[in-house]
Amino acid sequence: MGTVNETTALEKNILNTSITQDFTNIGEVRAAGDGVALVTGLSKVQAGEVVLFENESLEQTQVISGIVLNLEANIVRVALFADERSVYQGQKVFRTSSLLTIPTGPGLLGRVVDSLGFPIDNNGFLELTDEADLAFVDVKAPGIIARQSVKEPFQTGILAIDAMIPIGRGQRELIIGDRQTGKTTIALDAILNQREAF
Repeated sequence: MGTVNETTALEKNILNTSITQDFTNIGEVRAAGDGVALVTGLSKVQAGEVVLFENESLEQTQVISGIVLNLEANIVRVALFADERSVYQGQKVFRTSSLLTIPTGPGLLGRVVDSLGFPIDNNGFLELTDEADLAFVDVKAPGIIARQSVKEPFQTGILAIDAMIPIGRGQRELIIGDRQTGKTTIALDAILNQREAF
């Protein structure tokens, strides 16, 4: 048995403990189809927030998640990041209170990841050294005035293009042409030519 002082200290720790995840605002799937789930009960959710779906299957270890797109009066539309067959009517949906982030930085060098940043090369989890290695996906682009002007030339490595077409680093260019005319070759050569610049 502990002393009275130890019991009081334990009570203080329990009372001061804060639960970060909000379990009071739990939603429920009404319908799912075409990669979108209709969810009710998430009155406090924000646009762009990641939500997690209940997963009771022992065989399926993958986390079922989605991103909130439309906020309507009584329903929320969630774009699914998983197969829609794993989402069913009556399934519980939980808030994460965080916006969509993907891993960045040196930990991705030499790794193969999917569009959400999850490794698919069977080499284990990504080694993120810092919170700065996470980047928000939905970021407002800087305005025209705030951007740096295009002033540095961009060399594709193809003499004919570099001699005739002035391209600046940072400006957008289209490569348009019929099939089998070398569009992909031009793009790959331009990418490989940038090794000298960095």
